[in-house]
Amino acid sequence: MVLFLLVPDFSMISFTACLEPLRVANRMAERPLYVWRTASIDGAPVRASNGVPVMPDIAIGDAGRTGMAVVCAGLNADRFSDGTVLAWLRQTARAGVTMGGICTGALILARAGLLTGRRCTIHWENMEGFAEEFPEQDITATMFEVDRDRFTCSGGTAPLDMMVHLIGRDHGEALAMQVAEQMLHTPVRHAGDPQRSGLQYRTGISHPKLLAAIAAMEAHLEAPLGMDDLAAQVGLSPRQLERLFRQHLDRPPRRYYLELRLKRARHLLLQTPMPVIQVAVACGFTSASHFADAYHACFGHAPRAERQRGNGGPAAAGDPRRPRD
Repeated sequence: MVLFLLVPDFSMISFTACLEPLRVANRMAERPLYVWRTASIDGAPVRASNGVPVMPDIAIGDAGRTGMAVVCAGLNADRFSDGTVLAWLRQTARAGVTMGGICTGALILARAGLLTGRRCTIHWENMEGFAEEFPEQDITATMFEVDRDRFTCSGGTAPLDMMVHLIGRDHGEALAMQVAEQMLHTPVRHAGDPQRSGLQYRTGISHPKLLAAIAAMEAHLEAPLGMDDLAAQVGLSPRQLERLFRQHLDRPPRRYYLELRLKRARHLLLQTPMPVIQVAVACGFTSASHFADAYHACFGHAPRAERQRGNGGPAAAGDPRRPRD
């Protein structure tokens, strides 16, 4: 029996992408290979990040014996610290149950101490915050990871690939491929595949020198490169670098670099308890005032106000189901 634990603000697409392959596997095999139930902390309905409430079958305290437990999370998992859930996860793991986390479920498993010594992954948007909280954790930027009796998945539609993998492991590749074809999901992605598209697809840029410059910027956010050093690293003069950025991105390279650093700062403010000054340093700012001014100019509010918005303060008034950046 597979138990899906639904955490408030869980990702609906990740949850259904994890469950539906099991249903299809049963249909293709013409027998019940998998049985599942949904659970919440107290048995009450749980609202997904898209606002849709889901009525679970049971409360976790009534779960009884299960063969696999999957933590389904999504937005705001960085603020989830329910002691009852963490204790239940530890107790369930001690009983020998295979434990999984999809989207940001890995963060909750890690807080329960269930990922120590195992590879794991999480949605790319939450990776930096996860790494800050668990610096010793072996985390990858892959679609999914299966390490002995633990599995984690990056979210979105990636749980579909992971479940096809697990179905193939348990019941053979022929059935797994039937499931993928039935769901019009071909080709199937593998555990080692990267989560994010390459820079060319993310930026819409094909110029190799410009792509190399952006890659170098992304690799040096904490200790930013000078424009002369950046240009030399990709085999351009500073003037050529400036012209390429203005031509393809409508802004100078210095401005583009600053925006990358500020976006990283925003993720850290929303996903970690790091003091603002530490966030500033982690994003290449040596002056708190410079960081605050640059942040306000980019996002329209101060770094401290960003954290207040993320914690549901006055600045976050309105629809609580804010989309990802």
